Amino acid sequence: MKPRPFRFGVLCEQMDTQHAWVTKARQIEDAGYATLLIRDHFVREPFGDQFAPIAALMAAADATTTLRVGNLVLDNDYRHPVVLAKEAATLDVLSHGRFELGLGAGWAKREYEQAGIPFDAPGVRVSRLEEALQVLKGLWGPGPLTFSGTSYTIDHLDGFPKPVQRPHPPILVGAGGKRMLALAAREATIISFLMGDYSTGVEVDDPLKRVGASVAQKLAWVRQAAGERFHDLELSMVLTAVRSEDQHRAAARLTAERGWSSISAEHVLDMPSMVIGSVEQMVEQLYQRREHYGFSYYIVTDQDMQTLAPVVAQLTGKAVYSQAREAVYCCRAASPCICSLACYHPQMNGLVFPRQPW
Repeated sequence: MKPRPFRFGVLCEQMDTQHAWVTKARQIEDAGYATLLIRDHFVREPFGDQFAPIAALMAAADATTTLRVGNLVLDNDYRHPVVLAKEAATLDVLSHGRFELGLGAGWAKREYEQAGIPFDAPGVRVSRLEEALQVLKGLWGPGPLTFSGTSYTIDHLDGFPKPVQRPHPPILVGAGGKRMLALAAREATIISFLMGDYSTGVEVDDPLKRVGASVAQKLAWVRQAAGERFHDLELSMVLTAVRSEDQHRAAARLTAERGWSSISAEHVLDMPSMVIGSVEQMVEQLYQRREHYGFSYYIVTDQDMQTLAPVVAQLTGKAVYSQAREAVYCCRAASPCICSLACYHPQMNGLVFPRQPW
């Protein structure tokens, strides 16, 4: 079966003003990334202050032309699915079909407590998410929805507007445990594999959950639950990118920085969520992991956006545009490069700097 093309997204964590936000959206688009994503939190820790996601994504979509926008992820407990269905469909219509809805069952116990939202047991939250997905798809369908579940009851409600993308916008579900991965396998378009442990209501960065064997087990659960639709799923994860000419030294440094005393640098280099080395090495690692695991959609934080940009340019074949949004040439074409950003050219074995011909 032909491999799924690579896609890359940027998860924005730094935001403050309208000007900075739309400028960042244009930079992400110009660098060849496919998507801009935003989290869904009320509190500063641990990811920094966040804009309200739906409004922020609409502003980003309005400032760009091809960039897709999405969530990583919305907490299902923070919005009733009837409200979310309308908001998401409106965003899809106004962005000309460039919206991707990311959903999760919620995990940040302290945030729930601060906001006065009941933090139910994991099984209850997962069941509620399962119902919400049915409600969303039903309201985006062609006629009125009637639904009766444990958490939601809908009586002959016809959703408006209907999304541009049919039958609905791509749905990304963030999942790490067996039940959530099975739910995502049955209902999602995209699965974002979580590498941390969120089962206790706090994020635990356990390196053993990142190693290849652990990821392979998660993939086996997805494959079993998905059945025939497995090959229709887009597999995704958040990537840590470290550019270095010495892979092992960089991996050892990262291990020490994160306090992973139980594993070696070799274990870190084996992690599918880590890409470390020169641009050429990073490209080769991602090709190998797509072949071995099937991951094709990688997301980095805005802090790592420039680090991965030359890899994105090579793996997607997209142009790196000038910040002035003028006519450009693809960095893989036999033409002068007029980019205002550095870009990667494989035949030149490295970076081509702004406005220097090849």
